[in-house]
Amino acid sequence: MNVEMTAQITNIQIASGDAYKAWTFNGEAPGPVIVVNQGDKINFTLKNMDPSIPHSMDMHAVHAAPSKDFINVMPNKSGSFSYPADNAGVFMYHCGTQPVLEHIANGMHGMIIVKPKNGYPTDSQVDREYVVIQNEWYKYNDISDMTNGKPKYVVFSTKALKQGEMNTNGTVGALVEHPLLAKVGDKVRFYVLNVGPNETSSFHVVGTLFDDVYLDGNPFNHLKGMQTVMLPASGGAVVEFTVTKEGSYPFVNHQFNDATKGASGVLKVTKDGKDDGSMVMSH
Repeated sequence: MNVEMTAQITNIQIASGDAYKAWTFNGEAPGPVIVVNQGDKINFTLKNMDPSIPHSMDMHAVHAAPSKDFINVMPNKSGSFSYPADNAGVFMYHCGTQPVLEHIANGMHGMIIVKPKNGYPTDSQVDREYVVIQNEWYKYNDISDMTNGKPKYVVFSTKALKQGEMNTNGTVGALVEHPLLAKVGDKVRFYVLNVGPNETSSFHVVGTLFDDVYLDGNPFNHLKGMQTVMLPASGGAVVEFTVTKEGSYPFVNHQFNDATKGASGVLKVTKDGKDDGSMVMSH
């Protein structure tokens, strides 16, 4: 599996009237979702388009020697690395260049899904699947605020699993203004990841319970009937739930100080699974 990414500076409107000169992978923050199969060998190339500082890739999904496989790629250079993805799950990737906090908080993070060799026990029941990522924004490139302060925004984004699907940056209101969609009776799967860098996430969908949860996306970590899933910084999960009535189902970080800062989205459920143009409710 060949994966190529750029490291680059990209202007992102993280809230109305609030632009951020983000450090990004492929011009996105979070970066694009990577999907591989368990057992794949990942041949990864990073092209550093940042003219001034080195960047790197730390991929939580692989067994690697960090001092060789996660090393810095210097400005205007490329680096290539190979490693096996032997463990199924939902994992974080991020820039591992020092200070790591600065690189993650400025936007260099994302999700890699390693699909289990034998799938999940519930695969045949799932009607729709989406990616949901939580990240934080601080004062621009302020390592002191990133270290000691509280995030200005805590936000949700989605990343396209297939071409043509919605793909957003970590911006306030992204998944409220443009909700995810489902139809009545659907079993919905979310691949959820909290990239932090500092906050935990108490992930909750209002109006339903999680039928099935796979912590870190590992089929062996199977839990049932949960109301809220705790995700540490860099923690992931597969969560599955059923929607039984038409309406708007907010999903939030149930640490409501963070929900108030933007960690909320909406799953809009209609009769046919299409957007009917009605207003949605945030929580």
